[in-house]
Amino acid sequence: MFETLLSNIPASLLSLRLADILDIAIVAYLFYKLSAFVRETRAGTLIKGIILLLIFTWASNLLQLNTINYLLRNLMQFAFMAFIVVFQPELRRALEKVGRANFSSLFTQEENNSAEFIASEIAAAAVAMSSRRIGALIVLERDTKIGDIVRTGCEIDSNVSSELLINIFIPNTPLHDGAVIIRENRIVAARCILPLTHNETLSREFGTRHRAALGLSESSDAAVIVVSEETGKISFTLNGNMSRNYTEDTLKKVILKVLSSSAEKKSDNAIAKWKERLKWKK
Repeated sequence: MFETLLSNIPASLLSLRLADILDIAIVAYLFYKLSAFVRETRAGTLIKGIILLLIFTWASNLLQLNTINYLLRNLMQFAFMAFIVVFQPELRRALEKVGRANFSSLFTQEENNSAEFIASEIAAAAVAMSSRRIGALIVLERDTKIGDIVRTGCEIDSNVSSELLINIFIPNTPLHDGAVIIRENRIVAARCILPLTHNETLSREFGTRHRAALGLSESSDAAVIVVSEETGKISFTLNGNMSRNYTEDTLKKVILKVLSSSAEKKSDNAIAKWKERLKWKK
């Protein structure tokens, strides 16, 4: 039987139509989206329980445990209804999300992980801290990996939000002293120690935060946002150069430009790698 199945596989592959491939791709994509939704809700634990019940039902039938098999088969009849009743709020939110989404959003990244959203959240947090004279250092990692800097702090691994950034830098809290590192649109660490600049001609009006921002930008291609505790001014550092007096709009634009250029560069590098692989195969 196994040999017969193997011998039929080439014939099955040859008989595949374009519609069949499209059908399989759509089903696979739907399963991917469903699994992502399940991981984010309580439904994951229930699905694990249902899978275990299916396994036990199959095993009881195989071992001819008739009483147990009868009970499990009747229990499974209510599993689908229980899923709908227990997880009605999650299902409703999922359907509302599908109804609000446009066609392009089905194939793009989530809104709360887009470059524009990240730039807006960082800019809003910087302006809020500026008005309250709360010092802050926010690092945007780009192509040069700064894992050694990340390891000096406290790992977080969280979505970027203005509320979280503000809360981290509130004075006299455990994580306020140091820098926050943002890697691939996620906060990966806080309370990180940055290297100070070796520029001896730097004006004395620049404090430790500004010197640390310049120091990191001199040794990597990371971008650093600085909020001065003394003046409340917002500065932006890149490639060893610092510009100051940013507003929310101007800061958002420069962050978005940096994030977009980094994403485009990664895309170009990926395409170049594929081209090299194709050349090598030829």
